[in-house]
Amino acid sequence: MKLILIFSALFGASLCLETFIGHQVLRIKTRNEEEVKQLQLLESLEHLELDFWINPSTAALPVDVRIPANNVQAVKAFLESHGIEYSILIEDLQVVLDKEKEDMAYGQQRERSSNSFNYGVYHTLDDLYAQLDHLASEYSNIVSKLQIGQSYEKRPLYVLKFSTGGSNRPAIWLDAGIHSREWVTQASAIWIAKKIASDYGNDPSVTSLLNKMDIFLLTVSNPDGYVFTHTTNRMWRKTRSKNPGSVCVGVDPNRNWDAGFGGPGASSSPCSDSYRGPSANSEVEVRSVVNFIKNHGNIRAFLTLHSYSQLLMYPYGYKCTQPADYAELDALGRAAASSIRSLYGTTFTVGSICTTIYQASGGSIDWSYDYGIKYSFAFELRDTGNYGFVLPASQIIPTAEETWLGLKKIMEHVRDNPY
Repeated sequence: MKLILIFSALFGASLCLETFIGHQVLRIKTRNEEEVKQLQLLESLEHLELDFWINPSTAALPVDVRIPANNVQAVKAFLESHGIEYSILIEDLQVVLDKEKEDMAYGQQRERSSNSFNYGVYHTLDDLYAQLDHLASEYSNIVSKLQIGQSYEKRPLYVLKFSTGGSNRPAIWLDAGIHSREWVTQASAIWIAKKIASDYGNDPSVTSLLNKMDIFLLTVSNPDGYVFTHTTNRMWRKTRSKNPGSVCVGVDPNRNWDAGFGGPGASSSPCSDSYRGPSANSEVEVRSVVNFIKNHGNIRAFLTLHSYSQLLMYPYGYKCTQPADYAELDALGRAAASSIRSLYGTTFTVGSICTTIYQASGGSIDWSYDYGIKYSFAFELRDTGNYGFVLPASQIIPTAEETWLGLKKIMEHVRDNPY
């Protein structure tokens, strides 16, 4: 039976799913600014069709890049001719994706036979949305489902509201999956939803938190992109909006916020994976969140989940100056990273976006911070590059568990330090 399942999963996948046979992911270690510039030159050569998982920025940080099979040798030759060091992270991406597909098919089969949701496997959008309904009915005393808008392709944007009542209470915003290929974020978010709901009344910290504040959780910020990663291209990052005058589709929704929009670290080319869009908030997925937060009027923390690299970052990304609350945010980030590390020893690097990775404009936590939401943090979850965006499903629950400890540390601080 398992073989039939696997075969049907792979065969079904082969009908319209883009394949990555022979694609390699390299980790490149630069030693100086000159080598970084060489990689930036490589990045600008569109005919190579390179997909940078971690962009070239400074010599201190590694660069991860997916290379199509027919360009692997050319890129390696380029690196070798410039004496730039590299290693192979993923020998053949399709082998990893086939295993991922097989695990999903097997997980779905087990779910059907046990009639229960398995938090330790990756799910389609429909399955995630069905589970939101299930949580809202199972924990109806504190969980309700709101629709805050629709995606470009008219899919609903669903938020779970965790609340013990009262009107316009101070609240915490949490979202995941703004970059659609970062599957461990949507998977962690649904586990965290269940955790918050089931801990209320059992965990004193969560109970006191929800007795004072509400939590809003958007598990899939970019549903069109997420569906596309399941049906067509597992490596898709952007939205699916059409760009007038270009054959290239989509905008990087985390370069589309009204915070230094159009500045460094965002592209003006619609074919780029970091295309900022024609204007700030052009993407309805971004606009819906902005409108919700503005209309709510009492959001006290803005937390967003990305992958990968194991980072915990605060503003700014669009500029390299420290935020006014630098000392408090840095100390809180370090406390949260310590909580994360306490479970499985997973280490997170803490700092501002600009100093930790690179200058990047139009990001969500810069907008939220400038809007007056002091506790604005972005998490980059597991791992540090062994699997990158294709983290095995066996790591979903450990990732979610440790992430929750970091989130909870921040939420407790927000609860105890009203402003």
